[in-house]
Amino acid sequence: MKLVELEVFVVGNPPPGFGGRYFIFVKLVTDDNIIGYGEAYAASIGPDAMVAVIEDLFARHVEGMSPFAIEKLFRRFHSSGFSQRPDPTVMGAFSAIEMACWDIIGKSLDKPVYELMGGQVHEKLRSYTYLYPDTTQDPADFYNSATLSAQRAVEYVDQGFTAIKFDPAGAYTIYDPHQPALVDLDRAENFCREIRAAIGARADILFGTHGQFTPSGAIHMGQRIEAYEPLWFEEPVPPEMPEEMARVAANCKTPIATGERLTTKYEFARVLKTGAASILQPALGRVGGLLEAKKIAGMAEAFYAQVAPHLYCGPIEAAANIQLAACIPNFLILESIQTFGGFHAELLETPIKWQDGFVIPSNEPGLGHTLNEEVARAHPYTGTALHLEMQDTPYRYDRDNRFSGG
Repeated sequence: MKLVELEVFVVGNPPPGFGGRYFIFVKLVTDDNIIGYGEAYAASIGPDAMVAVIEDLFARHVEGMSPFAIEKLFRRFHSSGFSQRPDPTVMGAFSAIEMACWDIIGKSLDKPVYELMGGQVHEKLRSYTYLYPDTTQDPADFYNSATLSAQRAVEYVDQGFTAIKFDPAGAYTIYDPHQPALVDLDRAENFCREIRAAIGARADILFGTHGQFTPSGAIHMGQRIEAYEPLWFEEPVPPEMPEEMARVAANCKTPIATGERLTTKYEFARVLKTGAASILQPALGRVGGLLEAKKIAGMAEAFYAQVAPHLYCGPIEAAANIQLAACIPNFLILESIQTFGGFHAELLETPIKWQDGFVIPSNEPGLGHTLNEEVARAHPYTGTALHLEMQDTPYRYDRDNRFSGG
């Protein structure tokens, strides 16, 4: 069996746009006409440029190869151009191709991927969602209102969620890290207070940030919110220096979670070795795909760390996250985009099953879900903005720097 054909879809995510402005899906076809799908979580360059990267690397390293040659393909991508270091763009391309290879492998053997990576450990997967505004609410108002967020948290918990995430800590900029202002600290504490009061002990609260703080500022923030017992404090400092994140971990009672912006086992190994975080959040469309994430989960197991796959992407990455989570013993919780309804459901031939706070892994072969190509083709991305973007101006201490979405 050989890989002979590639197609890349750049799909615009219509309003409300939860999961990013667009999704990048790949389709691989073998010489015996087995089809596999994958998804890249690559936000550093525009989608047209990313398509060119994927096409170039497929032609260079993948075309004519067996989909079973996962390790050899990883080494080719990792070493491409005499690099041999983590590269989020190249690994984003590889992750999508690697997912599609596993989809093909599973279909060729008539097994879900989780059965081929150690076997199913979890029959259902606890999930959480961000607090998203409803269709009647202005996002800028919602994301900065503790009261509205607390009301929304109750609605999600009433649906069955046992954990919800929010990130009220203010703007994040290309000049970060910065020191949080008093208004940021007060807002963060108010959010935690109101949401905890609203939901009580019915659900965990997950405190998100975007790596925008200095270590001392993050410690201050962590100490302000710890009375409300968050399950985690996410990415408190930028990702480059896990040694500095370890300082935060050593001075905060709340567990530190990180990993959305990391790629390959090498970066996660530094996190574990330095004690920077005890909860790892690989994004499977960036980290290096399923096998690389399985290796990371294995390393984490030896450090008694847990894995909570990250998702701010489309439903194919979500399907890969589910396959990983189902077969690792140190799985903690899975990120959902609400209950995987809306456009995420439309993009799949069979939607992801969410029930009473849990995702139920599919027992279909491969990734368990197939891209609806008709829907994907009907929603091409025509914008120029990146999947996610950071504020281009420095943090200002003479005004309330509110977060209104990336």
